Amino acid sequence: MNSVYNILDRIKTELRSIKGCNTVTFGDISDVDLDKTTIFPLAHVILGTAIPRGSVIEFNIKILAADIVDENKEAENFEDFYGNDNLQDVLNTQFEVLNRFIASVKRGDLFEANYQLTTDPQMNPFMDRFSNLLAGWETDITIQIQNNTSIC
Repeated sequence: MNSVYNILDRIKTELRSIKGCNTVTFGDISDVDLDKTTIFPLAHVILGTAIPRGSVIEFNIKILAADIVDENKEAENFEDFYGNDNLQDVLNTQFEVLNRFIASVKRGDLFEANYQLTTDPQMNPFMDRFSNLLAGWETDITIQIQNNTSIC
């Protein structure tokens, strides 16, 4: 009877264990204080639909992995790098966060806890300007877990 608690807690715990993820948030992204730079790199979980299918439940979940894109503004120190940013580094590290999470569901700790992907997830890069320029990857996944609810 704790299916939502269980899946969210397991997902957040797994994301927190991955190098390249500093903070894990949940819910509406507009409720997260994105001005607070100390929370980055950030993984954000958005719960979607749930489909009870007898002895299993399928949860559709969106996960965003993001970090701040910094631009070098110190012309005196590193002339060759002035105006460049760390976009490639951000995309690389945040790709790895989601890639490691997906691997955990396919063959790691989450797999061993009977969490199953119903399809191969697709990851899409993004860049959004809030108060900071954020970049990273997002994925929509469908995870199937045991339905422990009894009608008795």
